[in-house]
Amino acid sequence: MSSSDGSKLSVGARNDGRGVTHRWAETLIPTAREAPADAETPSHIWLVRGGYIRKVAAGVYDYLPLAWRVLQKISAIVREEMDGAGSRELFMPVFVPMEFYNETKRHEAYGDLLFTVKDRKGNVAALGPTHEETITEMVRGSITSYKQLPLGLYQIQTKFRDEARPRAGLLRCREFIMKDAYSFHLEVEGVGGLNEAYDAMYKAYSNTFRRCGLDYSAVEAESGPIGGSASHEFMVNCESGEDTILKCPASGYAANVEKCEIGERAKGTFQEPATGELTEVHTPNLPGIEEVGKFMKVKPDRMLKTIVFQVIGAAPGTTQMMVGGKQPAWIIACVKGDHDVNEGKVKHTSGWQVALADEKAAKAAGFAIGYVSPRTVNTVPGTLLLVDNDASMGGFWATGADKPDHHVKHFNWRRDVGGKLDDPSYVKVADIRNAMAGDPSPRAAGATLVAARGIEVGHIFKLGTKYSDAMGLGVLDDKQQKRSVIMGCYGIGVSRTMAACVEMSHDANGIIWPAAIAPYHVLITLMRPEDAKQQEVARDLSKQLNEAGVDVLIDDRDERPGVKFKDADIVGIPVRLTIGDKALEQGGVEFKMRKDTQGKGEVVAMGDAVGRCIAALNG
Repeated sequence: MSSSDGSKLSVGARNDGRGVTHRWAETLIPTAREAPADAETPSHIWLVRGGYIRKVAAGVYDYLPLAWRVLQKISAIVREEMDGAGSRELFMPVFVPMEFYNETKRHEAYGDLLFTVKDRKGNVAALGPTHEETITEMVRGSITSYKQLPLGLYQIQTKFRDEARPRAGLLRCREFIMKDAYSFHLEVEGVGGLNEAYDAMYKAYSNTFRRCGLDYSAVEAESGPIGGSASHEFMVNCESGEDTILKCPASGYAANVEKCEIGERAKGTFQEPATGELTEVHTPNLPGIEEVGKFMKVKPDRMLKTIVFQVIGAAPGTTQMMVGGKQPAWIIACVKGDHDVNEGKVKHTSGWQVALADEKAAKAAGFAIGYVSPRTVNTVPGTLLLVDNDASMGGFWATGADKPDHHVKHFNWRRDVGGKLDDPSYVKVADIRNAMAGDPSPRAAGATLVAARGIEVGHIFKLGTKYSDAMGLGVLDDKQQKRSVIMGCYGIGVSRTMAACVEMSHDANGIIWPAAIAPYHVLITLMRPEDAKQQEVARDLSKQLNEAGVDVLIDDRDERPGVKFKDADIVGIPVRLTIGDKALEQGGVEFKMRKDTQGKGEVVAMGDAVGRCIAALNG
């Protein structure tokens, strides 16, 4: 609830630091007894039932007054931290001319996710899913000299991605609110460099999510094109999260599945004896490892999975592996059948940008897609073979037979691949699979990785010169030489943060908001709103609370107490003061924290009520 400098309650709704008082009967809070039929996740259920959001179309929602207050409070914290990190706010249109995408070719990568529109003159534009092109074009037309760098700019704005199957309410929707920031530099290192800005953003993001009251983890993510440790995701920790985080309990290391390293593992020697003669098995109409394994009576961990990638260019910041002194055309990555190939690790290990092979082109080259074995390093020219540590071990193996609808048993590395195993320009053993719980930690000997679940709410990474090169963003340096501007990109899902908070903090009765981003801090419930005495007490308490920076909602509806208490739990305001005849007879009001699920609350003296609320909110 406190600001980043540790001061007391300061999240008022007005610039003078005072709180506000609103009355339930004068606003729109359409609570519901039942969740919509398509609501499965807690945030979708409770945000709809609490009258926060309302569906307009698939993946598109109204933000009703309670939700808008939460979003404004999240945005206020974001603005303070972005301004403190040296970034300045602006606002760009959601309308992005297609000419911008023609320069970067990103519309090809987005595909159907990019929602395009055509005006009356036939000009095509997109509703921006992010704004790298727009900001690059803006800066390109606004600066010319290195003296104008570094520069940091950000906005909080609506984005649109045309998700094929929007789900989970605000967690996987089409229209959403996002903070996107961009930084511009002449150098990577040193004062004013990209690394300095990146570190400032990392601190600002940590402050932002801490101040929002979120239980979060900052985890290493797949690097941007500059290479190195260039990307972090900020994840709200919760069991219902859709992303897997792997952590080392001993060192504190944390990373997402795409980035997580694996500690030292034993490697095979490729000298182990064969377990039997190579035996071909007809395996028609079996679509996956599990089905093939059952048919062959082989467990997935004794099968080899070989994935074919096409090489599409050099990966910046890496050393490229050559095949016979030339750029490879293909990379085949081999892991155990119960593991998954990690494309990022394939890129970093080989030094090449890769993409899953086009099936038609791969078949034309000689790969039997779906039935590929490591032996194709000998049969398809220009092929590099990467083998995961675990897959390089000896023992019984089954794998594809390099022809449709067939697999083989008793595959042996030395016998069936041969001499190229000894040539590092053709074969390399490395960490190329996704990490899993139980794998050795890369940071603490003897420790193992554990898995947790999370929801991504922020991502910071280094763009390098990807967009500036594509769009011609350069400046003259102190030697009057034109140089490409180096960029960083930093995003926070503002509406996603609201939903992730509910995923993290709710119970069987509704939402439990952290005080800093709650729509109101205190709910004053009148048992008899027609009673002049109860109205007077409510006005006096709300005035005192407002002066202390506390936002108050007075439930003055003509409803039964049971309905009011049920709604209070659903909407999740942190503190409830109930004004009723029995408490007033004792000279007090009933005090209850939303997070306290047991009992009815306690009567506190009238003179102590405001102090009790402030202490609870700052606790």
